[in-house]
Amino acid sequence: MNETLADYAARHGLRQSAARPPLRKYLQSVWARRNFIWAFASAKNISMYTDSRLGQVWQLLTPLLNAAVYYLIFGLLLNTSRNVPDFIPFLVTGVFLFGFTQRSVTSGAKSVGDNLSLIRALHFPRATLPLAIAVVELQQLLMSLIVLFVIVFAFGEPASFNMFLFVPVVGLQLMFNVGISMVMARLGAFNRDITQLLPFVMRTWLYMSGVIFSLPSLMEPGSKLAKYPALAELLQLNPAYVYVELSRYVLLGEYRDHVTNDLHMNEAGQLWLSAGIWSVVMLVGGFVYFYRAEERYGRG
Repeated sequence: MNETLADYAARHGLRQSAARPPLRKYLQSVWARRNFIWAFASAKNISMYTDSRLGQVWQLLTPLLNAAVYYLIFGLLLNTSRNVPDFIPFLVTGVFLFGFTQRSVTSGAKSVGDNLSLIRALHFPRATLPLAIAVVELQQLLMSLIVLFVIVFAFGEPASFNMFLFVPVVGLQLMFNVGISMVMARLGAFNRDITQLLPFVMRTWLYMSGVIFSLPSLMEPGSKLAKYPALAELLQLNPAYVYVELSRYVLLGEYRDHVTNDLHMNEAGQLWLSAGIWSVVMLVGGFVYFYRAEERYGRG
């Protein structure tokens, strides 16, 4: 009998358990597990702090401590706060929003590798794992936003209609984070060494994203960055900068007025356009990129 196992399986209607289904069916399968994604993310979020005495409070303390360190080094010692109104709300907004993407990248890279036992035991769309990671980070951000708004209002920022625009900003950033988390999930699944490089990559990305300084201020006439307009344009297209700066535009009225009036750089429209493009391209591209390796996850 020369019949191969593959032919035998096909003749009897058998198929590989981890075979990649058509994209439409795969999307339906992921959507059908939306409750699992939320429950899995919530359980993971709670378990992250079970070994610490302060527990969930660290969701608030960690970004605050990071902001305090950056303020000490860059705000006081290096004086990057000059010409930036309300530097503390400016800095805290940058740290919180950049951290939202940073954690999605680093956790996404480990989402497949850290769940190999689950992948090998059960048949389910693997995309639910990086999706759950994005939900975890969203839940942590929502907790942090309580502190963010307290700081913004404490420094005299009045409530305004513009603040409602923060909701679509976070929505667009979430779309971007889902996509980049899926890209990193596939890369991390087949090359675990990438997690060792990510801290250096993320630190560099932070410094290039205007988290601790105002990029428009650095582009004032006579400044060093103004001598390199191509570099300035490239930095302005950086997706992390786009979401951080757009958040400041909608939350910090004094900073927005400073940028648009004093520096004559009304870039709000460009920021919204860039945010929308980055969100759609990364979400669609990241999902398809992850989906194309669906049958390979968990092998070996």
